[in-house]
Amino acid sequence: MRPRLIAVLLLVSASLASCALGADEPAPAEPAALYLKAQIENPVQISKLRPGDTVEGKLLLDVYSGEREVLPAGSRLRLTVDKLQRRPRTPNDHWPWIIKLFTPRHENSPTFESATVTGNDGKEIPLKVHLLAMGEKRQVRAAARKGKPATQADARPPKPRTKTQPPQTIVTLEAIEGGPGAVSSLPSTAPAAAAGLSTEITAGTGAKLILLGPVSASRSQPGDVVQARLVEPVRAGAEIVLPEGTLFQGRVLQRTPPRMLSRPGSMLMTFTQVSLPGGANAPIAASVSAAELDLRSHTKIDPEGKLRGDRPGKAWMLANIGATVGIAKAADDGTQLIIEAIVSTATDATTAGSGRIAATCGSVLFLLTRHGRDVVLPKFTEVDIVFDRPLALPGPQTTAP
Repeated sequence: MRPRLIAVLLLVSASLASCALGADEPAPAEPAALYLKAQIENPVQISKLRPGDTVEGKLLLDVYSGEREVLPAGSRLRLTVDKLQRRPRTPNDHWPWIIKLFTPRHENSPTFESATVTGNDGKEIPLKVHLLAMGEKRQVRAAARKGKPATQADARPPKPRTKTQPPQTIVTLEAIEGGPGAVSSLPSTAPAAAAGLSTEITAGTGAKLILLGPVSASRSQPGDVVQARLVEPVRAGAEIVLPEGTLFQGRVLQRTPPRMLSRPGSMLMTFTQVSLPGGANAPIAASVSAAELDLRSHTKIDPEGKLRGDRPGKAWMLANIGATVGIAKAADDGTQLIIEAIVSTATDATTAGSGRIAATCGSVLFLLTRHGRDVVLPKFTEVDIVFDRPLALPGPQTTAP
């Protein structure tokens, strides 16, 4: 029995030692996610895409992994439709409630699993991708403050689309490199960070984020947390002070849902915290300066960064007027039929007055309960923010020899 006991003890000790050695080994790093934004060159009807179809375009933004620029803007992108997926239709502020009532709540959307990016040197880079959003987009910028000169971005607003100009489809993706080595094998063109003791992000510095959750004037509440991710590094001169992937956190300060008499909703949110590269959190004050929304969106941004729904347009009013006329006609005829069925001596002349009263009440009640346009920022919406006050950041520290 004693030799067997010694053998068992040796086997257990060897197993424990191997586990301890395995625990000391570093776990393999997960591939870093890349944010890709591309413009599809040829006109594409998203609803008519089928598995196996190929769409091509070019990157609109430089692609970063942390502080490293790995893919330059203008690189060619080729996507292949993997399958169609039925998903809930994205809420919008295009049409009034009466039109949305007859709109399907789901739609078929293509999914992509693989893509190929061709750099300026002709090298093809395979990527595994996940679709974030796809559709016709437009940039909505904050109005300039009175008495303040317009910035360079405000001085060059996007040109309106003409009838002869085809719509431009924008696709945003989250990707990782398909081959071994994850992002590390991609080329790097980012400048090296400058050494220093501290760095300050001055007031007025901009940053480009994507929202990690939906926000709207009708559903969000004051105090709700808003989380976003940085998609382009923030620089102070030539030095990168906030790398791509930095997390921002904010809150909804004010919110007015769409109200009666077609009065639009509004929403004010601000970003109050940023996660620094060292792992600490720093308080900030930043407001929204621009947002990339659906091409037909009627949301505007005022100089303070408050998002507001636009006033009802002609199509909106015509739809509500048509519904009002239909309700009035149905109430008039229905009231007369009911009275004639109950009162045998009633005639069209005697019931006409009651029918008009019912028609007037029904149409007025319908118009009073019509809500205005909503403010909707779906998940993965790209927003630009501006730091409203300076932020001091610790720079790279050097250790004494």
